[in-house]
Amino acid sequence: MAMKVVDLFAGCGGMSLGFKQAGFEIIAAYDNWDAAVAIYKSNFAHPVYCQDLNDDTVIQQIQDMCPDIIMGGPPCQDYSIAGKRELGKRSNLTIRFAEIVAAVKPQWVVFENVYNIERFPTLPRLKKMLTDAGYGITTKVLDASRCGVPQKRQRFFLIGKYGADNGFLDEILISGLSDKQMTVRDYLGDSLNTEYYYMHPRSYNRRAVFSIDEPAATIRGINRPIPENYKRHHGDKADVHDGVRALTTRERGYLQTFPDSFNLPGAKTDVELAIGNAVPPALAKYVAECIKLYCAK
Repeated sequence: MAMKVVDLFAGCGGMSLGFKQAGFEIIAAYDNWDAAVAIYKSNFAHPVYCQDLNDDTVIQQIQDMCPDIIMGGPPCQDYSIAGKRELGKRSNLTIRFAEIVAAVKPQWVVFENVYNIERFPTLPRLKKMLTDAGYGITTKVLDASRCGVPQKRQRFFLIGKYGADNGFLDEILISGLSDKQMTVRDYLGDSLNTEYYYMHPRSYNRRAVFSIDEPAATIRGINRPIPENYKRHHGDKADVHDGVRALTTRERGYLQTFPDSFNLPGAKTDVELAIGNAVPPALAKYVAECIKLYCAK
């Protein structure tokens, strides 16, 4: 029988889709952003609740579902290198995640976040709460481009199993990683009909023109056209006047490994943000397959 999963902070459904593709049964999802919930609803048949997880009724609601796995990636703006590094209310959602897990006590817990969460004091608190609740813990920063995603995206995963030893999944998590980073061409072939494309950089100190023969840069929540006054960066793979173009919303979804069949309703800016915030389904599937391998031992 498939393991039953509840997805917290589910966004538009990247984690849910990856676990579903690996054969798990997603029984419910939660998020507090209407735009992401609308995308999620249009792609999955199970319930998705637009709800603040600090709500007192949530724990009982999830307990009644008897999930085998609780997974989630609390909003990471406070840890992210993209914004100001201030620990505020959002980081407390990490603690709320641990509180929910400790109260419900599923067999498994999967926590996902930005790679540099390891530099912040919230992570030791999360680990202690889970350890005190009886979970053995494995942590690993995974490079998405070695997990079937054509993108340089480093993500932190904490996987816990009730009653296990710490480090129980270390070996399996490493064993399936590809030796070679996946390029855009590896994943999409020539379907983009361009050798080079523009991705708006965090700052103009960074390059913005990429080749399809390398992994994409991390897909973020902003998609802009090439500025008219763009000056070539020394790291750019081509000049913007040589047939280079920005990617469409759907193409950025492909680089996040969302399939064509995944619906993306809503305002363009909301959809772009939801895609950029999502866990690539192929990365989530990699983690899900590692859990299956462990269970099959």
